[in-house]
Amino acid sequence: MITKVLIAEDHESANISVQKTLEELAITNIAYAYYCDDALNKIMQAVNAGSSFDLLITDLYFEPDGHKQALAGGIDLIAAARKVQPDLNILVFSAENRPTAIDQLYSNLEIDGFVRKARHDARELKEAIHEIARRRRYFPRHVRQLVDKKNTYSFSDVDITIIKLLAQGMLQKDIPVYLQRKGITPSGLSSIEKKLSQMKSVLGFTKNEQLVAYCKDIGAI
Repeated sequence: MITKVLIAEDHESANISVQKTLEELAITNIAYAYYCDDALNKIMQAVNAGSSFDLLITDLYFEPDGHKQALAGGIDLIAAARKVQPDLNILVFSAENRPTAIDQLYSNLEIDGFVRKARHDARELKEAIHEIARRRRYFPRHVRQLVDKKNTYSFSDVDITIIKLLAQGMLQKDIPVYLQRKGITPSGLSSIEKKLSQMKSVLGFTKNEQLVAYCKDIGAI
């Protein structure tokens, strides 16, 4: 059960929005911090007082304002909070939208949930908190779909090179010459066309631009 929550968020409007969402869930024991150092101090004080927080909701990125901080952002805060209170539930509420970056929050920092700041985020916050209260991890559906899609195709080194060249603005017809100069095979235009066609077919795209954008999103290039 979640009854005591700490919000770490440097934008006042977002902070108020999260507080309102919590209150709609009948959670009224809410503390907030605009700085990561302040958030960590509140966590430490609560642990020492025997009244620990049940949930930390934190952004990832905090804008510098000249106020010197030991913790640079949400990632540092999560790592530090885990050391102070290993059983603390952590929900990231951020504008971050790169599937690979989000996936790493789960695998490296073992967060309990992620909600992207976007349309309908209040509804998704409620869903995430409900799941976490049931001791379940909450993973946003659209991100899971992208990560799963990535796992359905294994990009080769040649694939990545071709996509990088397209991302840099090189025309498809000019790629064979570049590959030949670098001693990369296969380098024929027909081979490149087949590779691109296969990647787009597996991943459900019709244009090279979509493939490039997708690879940027998942951190492949």
